[in-house]
Formats: sequence, structure tokens, C-alpha cells
Amino acid sequence: MSTSPLDTALLDDLARAAERDGITKTVVGAVIADNDGKILLLHRSDDDYLGGLWELPSGGVDDGEDLIEALHREVAEETGLTVTAVGGYLGHFDYRSGSGRATRQFNFTATATGETVTLTEHDAHLWADRTQQNQVSTAVQAVLDTWRDQAI
Repeated sequence: MSTSPLDTALLDDLARAAERDGITKTVVGAVIADNDGKILLLHRSDDDYLGGLWELPSGGVDDGEDLIEALHREVAEETGLTVTAVGGYLGHFDYRSGSGRATRQFNFTATATGETVTLTEHDAHLWADRTQQNQVSTAVQAVLDTWRDQAI
């Protein structure tokens, strides 16, 4: 696992703010781009919570795990890819989980390697160009807008 350039104090501040805001579940999301600027999106199966939605590789933070550790683990679990670097923090959004918990998803840029995407929890993946990226929720669109702004 590589060392992240993210400041530990920032990560601690994010966790404290979530707790202060009444968030009971934290999730991490990764914006992983290929050399052509296409973003990896995963498709939730129709019978899943929020079925049919295209989303970033993302998942819950386990007890005792920090945000970056969770990002490495979740990307590996959901895609079979290995995160080699975590870049900037892209912001967060809040939602209600399938069990009704107040959830906050923290989003980061990430670089990942691997031969192929191997799905375990989704039914499809897509390396989405700018037009295809419009298939995501408005919350994820805002994260992608921040990512594009930082890339300029």
C-alpha cells in the first residue's frame, strides 16, 4: 500500500465533522481515470438498493479503518484493481443508506493498476467518457466537476 499525500489532519477533520453532523455510516469513493481521461463507473444491478445507478467504486469504512485504508480495500474488493496512489480530496455528499442510516461518502482521486476490472458487487463497468459520465447521480456529477476543475 502506498503512502498518501493527504494530510492526516484533514482526514481526522473530515471524520470529526461527519460525527458532529450526525453521520452514522461513512463511505469512500474513488475517481479513477485512465490515460484518456475516462472514469471508471460501476453499475448497480436492478434488484439492488439504488438499482440501475452508475456510480464510482465505493464502499463502507470498517471500524478501526481510516478513509485511505478503506479506499484501497474497497477498490480492490469491487474492481480487482490495486490503488497505487491516492490524490486529492474531492468533497463529500450525504444520503440515506438502504438501512436508513445517515451516510456520508468522502471522494478522492486515485490511481490504480490491474489487467482487467473484475466485478464482485456490480453487474457492469464502464470507462466513461465525458458524455457517458452524465449517467451518474447529481451528487457524483458534482464530484466529477470538482475533479475536472482540479485537473485544469
